[in-house]
Order: sequence, then C-alpha cells, then structure tokens
Amino acid sequence: MTVNDDSFSNWKTREEIAESMIPIIGKLHRERDVTVLLHSRSLVNKSVVSILKTHRFARQIAGAELSVVETLPFLRALTTLDLGPSQIDLAMLAETYRADDRGLSVEAFTAEAVAGATGGNKIERGAGRDVVLYGFGRIGRLVARLLIEKAGSGNGLRLRAIVVRGGGERDIVKRASLLRRDSIHGQFQGTITVDEESGTILANGNAIKVIYADDPSEIDYTAYGVRDAILIDNTGKWRDRAGLSQHLRPGIDKVVLTAPGKGDVPNIVHGVNHDTVKPDERILSCASCTTNAIVPPLKAMNDEYGVLRGHVETVHSFTNDQNLLDNYHSSERRGRSAPLNMVITETGAASAVTKALPELKARITGSSIRVPVPDVSIAILNLQLARETFREEVLDHLREVSLTSPLKRQIDFTTAPDAVSSDFIGSRHASIVDAGATKVEGDNAILYLWYDNEFGYSCQVIRVVQHVSGVEYPTFPAPAV
Repeated sequence: MTVNDDSFSNWKTREEIAESMIPIIGKLHRERDVTVLLHSRSLVNKSVVSILKTHRFARQIAGAELSVVETLPFLRALTTLDLGPSQIDLAMLAETYRADDRGLSVEAFTAEAVAGATGGNKIERGAGRDVVLYGFGRIGRLVARLLIEKAGSGNGLRLRAIVVRGGGERDIVKRASLLRRDSIHGQFQGTITVDEESGTILANGNAIKVIYADDPSEIDYTAYGVRDAILIDNTGKWRDRAGLSQHLRPGIDKVVLTAPGKGDVPNIVHGVNHDTVKPDERILSCASCTTNAIVPPLKAMNDEYGVLRGHVETVHSFTNDQNLLDNYHSSERRGRSAPLNMVITETGAASAVTKALPELKARITGSSIRVPVPDVSIAILNLQLARETFREEVLDHLREVSLTSPLKRQIDFTTAPDAVSSDFIGSRHASIVDAGATKVEGDNAILYLWYDNEFGYSCQVIRVVQHVSGVEYPTFPAPAV
C-alpha cells in the first residue's frame, strides 16, 4: 500500500469516527443542555469536516494534532453520566488525562473531571429566558442567528420578538431575507419562513414576533406573551441610564446595550469583568467591539508582566454609519466615501478600558483608521511593560492563555504565516493574537490582534446575556486560574 493509500484510508476512518460523534453531541445538547466543546469551540451542529478541522486546529497552537480517535472515548464516557446543563471541553479532558499518572480508565477519569456537573452538583434545567432585540441591523441579525443556534432544548435563551420601525410594504419579508442571506457571513444555517398575517418569522422552529414601534413607550411586551425578558438594544440611540431605562416596560426585566455605555452604565467585557455585575443591575453595556478585542489581552499581559502604559491603533473595517460616496455626515471625515478611502476617526475603546479593567493603572491612548474592507479589524497594541522579557516568552504565555485560561473563549492564537483579515470572518473570539507579527524588545511589546468586529463581538454579547440571565453554564474541566 502506498503512502497516498495510507493517508486516504486514515482520512476515511476519521470521517467515520466524526460521523459517529454527531448524534451523541446532538443528543447531549438537546436532552441535557450539555454543549460539547473542543478548545472552547462548540461542536454542536457541526459537520464531519468541521469536526475534523477543529481537531486539527490544535496543531498550529500545541504543535500536535488532536485526533478524533483520542476524543471519542471521552465523548462516549459522557453519555454514561447523569449530566446537568454544562459545557464540556473534550480537548481539555484529553490533555489533563495525558498528564494524569494515576492509571485511571477514561470512564473513571471523565466522571471525576466533570463531577461538578453530575448528581447533586448539577444545575437544574430552567424554563428558559425570553430575549427581545430592539433594532435589527448588522449586530442585531448576527445576535439573532446566535440565539437561534443556541436554542437547543429550549431551556436557555429564547428569541421571542424583534422591534423595528415600520418599513412599508412587505417589510417583514425583506427583514427575514436579510436574516436568511448575508454577504459577509453567508447563509443562515437552517430554514426561515414568514407568516405575514401574524407578523411572525419562523426560524428553525423559533417563532419570532416582529413588533413595529417608533419609541419604547409604545410597547407592552406582555401583550405578545413576553415575560421577564432581557432586551438587547442594538440601535445605540440611547447610551445612558435615563435613555435605556425607557425600555423597562411591562415584560422587560433587563436591558443590554451593544455599544459603549455612558455615565454610570457598567461596561462589561465577558471573561474580564462579567462577574462584577450585581444581580439587581437592570441596565448594562457590552462596551465596543474594539474594547472587547483589547481588554482580554491587556489583562493577560498585565497579570503576567505588568503594563505601565500603552497605545492602541485600530485599523477598522468600515461600518454602516459611513457614506458609500462622498456626502454630508455629522462627522467630518466619515462623510467621505468608505469603500474608496482610509478614514482617520476617533475610538473610545482606550478610555473605556478603565471601566472594564479598573486594576490596570496604566494610561492607554488610542486612535483609529477606517479602511475599505467590510468586516474584520486589527488592533495594534503597543505596551510598555513593568519588566523586560523576550518574544518567545510572551508568545508562550499568550498561547497558554488561549488554550487553558479563563480567557480562552476571548483570546485566540494563530501561527499562520500568511494570515489576512478575511481568514477571521466568523471568529467567535473577542480577538486573535497574530504570533508572526508580534514584536518584543526588552520592556516593549507590540501585539497584533485580529477581531471580527461583527461576529466575534456578537458572541461576546451573547455570553454577557447568558451570564445575567442565569443560563451561562460552567465549563469542565475547569480552566486553570
């Protein structure tokens, strides 16, 4: 048998194993609210090839590919346990098992590693939490996709309604079409139908009421069956407590803003300060996409090296508030054609750092340039550290953070030598460290951080909403602190 034959035979074997994993992963998710992860990447509703590619991802970080042959026994072991709602990372199970020298069987080790999700320790499944989207633009539609994707057994977040301004004839059909097809993020994964008579979009069985209103004061959400809901404001029209409080209508319990909050509105970056949200806090902000991109790496660097000062320069994709062609705009430079120019603009991300990371005493400045790409941006973070180090040490630290720390859902890591912006469309991390571009000399470190300013940020929003709604389930094995 030739090398080619051996390779092809091996591939077919791994395909067969990945196929056998799909129904197990799906059943755990639907029946027990268990999300199976691999290096913090969900395997729920993934194809055979996607599962194999996710296993191969470990190669560029850890140097060795993780095989489905290695992870399948752990997945099978999970089916024998009395699991409650949780997230379980097969890669972490495999890694910690390799390091364990007690000679335990896979079944015994798995039972011990996820004991916090079994028996008397397991979380009881709730009745689900209603969610309302106020605004249905770029972020609103991506958040809707994520909510529908994560509906699972129906005991988590449930998208019940969307609030928009009236848009004329067949408005709901046009909005459903924008949800179905996206020029950047591709086709919706599932089926969408529209019931114009009842004003409802049906997406993968989720009935989503479309409510038309020009002002929050016009709506009684209980009239639509919405109860105790979290409202996600995607408009950015109101950013302070007084303005956002208008949403606290019958049926709405909490308001989450997808833009930087002003005044005393808490700015929350999941993974960094989400655990500071008080149970009785009814209004909060998810800060900006750039704040979410830079704060987790800043925390990782400050925890290890100390940061004395820094500057962030963001090279940001153009957004919907810019003009296609030169025309009047309230902001001077944003009036110039977005697809034809690099446009210098302001960013509030640097000043927002202190709200999300108060222990960072360093002064962080920032500026931004909008460039002619529709999605994915890069933040260049130039830091003066409290001690000298070298490039390999910094990369080893950030690699480890991306794999095993509590920030592994926020920070990703790539060693791809030919990486470009479009490679990161659809990334679910807040930012991705580009190892090849990283520069370190003495006490100066320059990090290049890619981020999908649309989808990655939307994932951070969902994580915050899950946390404040009580359906953010613990991850096992627990990340190293």
